[in-house]
Amino acid sequence: MEAHPEEPHGAAVVADGFGLKGPRGWVFREVGLRAEPGSLVAIEGPSGSGRTCLLLALTGRMKPHEGHAEVAGLRLPRKMAAVRRLSALGPVPGVSDLDPAFTVAEHLRERALLQRRYDGSVRALLRHPAERTATTRARIEEALERAGLDLDTLPKAERTSVRDLERLEALRLSVALALIGRPRLLALDDTDLKLSDDDRTEAWTLLRSIADAGTTVLAVCSEAPEHALRVTTGPAPEGTAPDGPAPEQSGEDATENHTEDDTAPEDAAPEETTATEEDTTEEGDADALAETGRA
Repeated sequence: MEAHPEEPHGAAVVADGFGLKGPRGWVFREVGLRAEPGSLVAIEGPSGSGRTCLLLALTGRMKPHEGHAEVAGLRLPRKMAAVRRLSALGPVPGVSDLDPAFTVAEHLRERALLQRRYDGSVRALLRHPAERTATTRARIEEALERAGLDLDTLPKAERTSVRDLERLEALRLSVALALIGRPRLLALDDTDLKLSDDDRTEAWTLLRSIADAGTTVLAVCSEAPEHALRVTTGPAPEGTAPDGPAPEQSGEDATENHTEDDTAPEDAAPEETTATEEDTTEEGDADALAETGRA
């Protein structure tokens, strides 16, 4: 799949001596990574080994305490806000969860409105409503296509509730929502959790296609595919809760990692923008879904 002509090139990700400390000690230390733009990076390891903290730190959502990392040339932690703006989260439990009560169409409408409200230029906000509607429609269609989500195959099409989606369908929806903003870096947690072998293969094929189209992808998993740049985290420390995050990693030229604790730092809580339904109802974007048969 070719990259969208307006989509910026993927972000290079570099880490050197990267470390993050929690209240009970180091979450991870001495992380090293070199990933070119458009890479598919698999952060591999058991639950509780620090994968999620590493993912959030590399996307500017947790503040590291030693070493440094750069995303698209933006140095962390100094440029955390800028890194957040060029990156997007797919599914990350507790941070970017789908609302089970929402329908697919409601999620798409909300994300499109948020994208325009917080990331749009003044010129974009002043466009004619019909032009804004067409732009929104195009972004939604593009994101759904890249995520491989065909709404007509869902039980109630676009009116299907999230609670009724299969695990792979929910993954595709989360990815589509993230891609509406055309990020340079896409990050996902628990990529292969509760997936059958066939669905796992489909999920990695999807992420490979997104990376091949130019977007750098960071994906947490229990087992990395052969075609990904592998970053391996260590086993969970004794006494660690099974789902507690605590990363360490190594890639093709990565340095040795040392995981000592899996508790997220108190001063580095993940940040994710949310909006209520009453905040996100606008005629132009509802029309965009309607005109594509999705309202």
